Amino acid sequence: MTAMRLIPILAAALALAPLPASAFTARNGMVAQQVSPTEIAVPFDSGRSDTSYWCAAGDLAEQVMGLPGKTRLWRATPEPRRKGQGIVFTVDPDKRAENAGVSEFGSGPQDGSVSVSMAIASYCRLRFPLWRD
Repeated sequence: MTAMRLIPILAAALALAPLPASAFTARNGMVAQQVSPTEIAVPFDSGRSDTSYWCAAGDLAEQVMGLPGKTRLWRATPEPRRKGQGIVFTVDPDKRAENAGVSEFGSGPQDGSVSVSMAIASYCRLRFPLWRD
């Protein structure tokens, strides 16, 4: 078989290859990964708002970690994040970054955290178009 005939076959095989077992695609299309029993990393995704990162972390916490919706979620990466840097979130209050949460509103503790269910309900929006260029 010539190299020219192998290229489409290899490209198709790579496109169908699964993501690493620890990678998770949230309902808003962002990728998140559980990096410890209490931490979730959401890599940089150009053009996304900080609330999109909260969505991805909340979705992983619920779907992969099996945490109840009332579980509190904090930002562990201090603000401001550097250009091209993702955000790490935690469910452990001892590992939260000081003054790095979302605006404080609604019920619950006023400590910069949101519940997993609020992160999903308030911040998960589908990104259109659903494909990437």
